[in-house]
Amino acid sequence: MTATGTRVLVLNSGSSSLKYQLLDMAGPQSDGGPAAGRLAVGLVERIGEETSRLVHTPLAAGGDKRETEGPIADHEAALKAVAAELSADGLGLDSPQLAAIGHRVVHGGLRFTEPTVIDDAVLKEIERLVPVAPLHNPANITGIRTARALRPDLPQVAVFDTAFHTTMPEYAARYALDVATADAHRIRRYGFHGTSHAYVSRKTAALLGKDPSEVNVIVLHLGNGASASAVAGGRCVDTSMGLTPLEGLVMGTRSGDIDPAVTFHLKRVAGMSEDEVDVLLNKKSGLIGLCGDNDMREIRRRIDEGDERAALAFDIYIHRLKKYIGAYSAVLGRVDAVAFTAGVGENAAPVREAAVAGLEEMGMAVDASLNAVRSDEPRLISPEYARVAVAVVPTDEELEIAQQTYALVSA
Repeated sequence: MTATGTRVLVLNSGSSSLKYQLLDMAGPQSDGGPAAGRLAVGLVERIGEETSRLVHTPLAAGGDKRETEGPIADHEAALKAVAAELSADGLGLDSPQLAAIGHRVVHGGLRFTEPTVIDDAVLKEIERLVPVAPLHNPANITGIRTARALRPDLPQVAVFDTAFHTTMPEYAARYALDVATADAHRIRRYGFHGTSHAYVSRKTAALLGKDPSEVNVIVLHLGNGASASAVAGGRCVDTSMGLTPLEGLVMGTRSGDIDPAVTFHLKRVAGMSEDEVDVLLNKKSGLIGLCGDNDMREIRRRIDEGDERAALAFDIYIHRLKKYIGAYSAVLGRVDAVAFTAGVGENAAPVREAAVAGLEEMGMAVDASLNAVRSDEPRLISPEYARVAVAVVPTDEELEIAQQTYALVSA
């Protein structure tokens, strides 16, 4: 297919929210992807409640942010409200300049290894993956159905969080479970945050003045959800999240790695149900379980005031992070760069400093003055003598989705 327009609407549908960006895709960029101009960004939250809220910012027109509150019954009503806001800026969904709608889909299993134009068969397969992504895929499906109903003539493209990680070798992706059981229930490491890891690994190579195929990068996506990946020559060879986004690093509310027998123990000894254990590990653990806060800024403030619980939570967080840096250094054999990204990775200088502290023998170090600089641009924070570059690379998952979507529909 060949798109006639140059605009892509990116939708990220949550269970009660809808994030969106409208981008105009233009000429080539240094990393090989198209450059893009953001025309509008926004968020609809608390969908289905009386207190629904829509925040819309028309960037292209240089207009002011607009906020409206009131009941928005469902995702269909939310997308119609978004369409009305865009139309008010001359950017409506009926514009011939709109080439496609790109959808973030969390779980694509093993079948979807690249962006895919959505038809009924593709949607059915995404539905089939709901059991391995019960918190995410249903909301993504709702967004897709709503958008297809509003613009059935327009290409709708699914960009999968798991796709970037499908290049993992089998020995990294498989768990040491009985093969027949694992295969029957599709139990393996899939990984998540793939659009971020793809974007940041490519941007890190560009920062070093190299092609992605020449660079080995450890990407640390540190937000409320957090994941690490080992990227060799532009291909993911290992990642910390697994069958679900629960595995791996300590996160805002998720435990990350834990002895599987803890779940049996909680059921047998504490009398907890499966649902209660699920809620405990996903929503009441991690930083918030350790110290009652999942905001790294608040945790650092408490540490500065001498709070021991906050200090221990921070140390546990850093210890796990450092273990993954070491493990992925071994997996890669040669590390050219470590890249910090996402909310914590981009903004929390103490996290970056602590994560690399003591790794000088591995060629990693942080320059205190460079680390203290705040910027929205990719930058190096390691001293010139460091063998391994340490970088801060702001992620842009919406741009990555738009780039992949536009590349597919304009081919």
